[in-house]
Amino acid sequence: MDAVLVAQFWFVAALLVLTPGADWAYAIASGVQSRSFVPSILGILVGYAVVVAVVAVGVGAFVARFPMALLVLTLAGAAYLIWLGGTALLRSAPRLDVGDRTMGRNAVGRFLRGVGVSGFNPKGLLLLLALLPQFTTPGGLPSVVQMLILGALHLLDCAIVYSTVAALARRLLRSRPRTTVVVAKVAGIAMLVVGAGLVVEQVATVA
Repeated sequence: MDAVLVAQFWFVAALLVLTPGADWAYAIASGVQSRSFVPSILGILVGYAVVVAVVAVGVGAFVARFPMALLVLTLAGAAYLIWLGGTALLRSAPRLDVGDRTMGRNAVGRFLRGVGVSGFNPKGLLLLLALLPQFTTPGGLPSVVQMLILGALHLLDCAIVYSTVAALARRLLRSRPRTTVVVAKVAGIAMLVVGAGLVVEQVATVA
């Protein structure tokens, strides 16, 4: 695997995880309403692990059979990044109101809810579907293995960010809501830059 591509994927994946959304809302709810947020965060990670496995196996086989599909997926991923970045900049404030959410009565319930939040989140599926294939390299490890490794890095990003969000929810995010706005704007700008860079790179390759 190309170390530069791995680093680029890790950076892009971190930006996406830093963008407030359903996962953030659930992490905040866990930090505020639960004695321990660990079961909730583990559930989110397991949900994404299932999505990564499905995407790696399905997309890996498809790209191996149709190499031009990688170009299409790359451009689709870049377009999606640009759309997400523009949406983050235009949105007045992330919707993180979780006061009326129920967390489940026990750790198992919170874990299963976390699995549902990430495993059935269309945004997460589309992001991994668009991103994972374009950061693989021909030769060396099979594309499926490469995508599983990249997916593991994404899970590491999720574990770090969502655990931090949950731990600081009561102290920081609930008392300083502007913090989430700043994070969303910075991530939005970065996604616009990365998406535009991917388009330019692919156009130059085709030309």
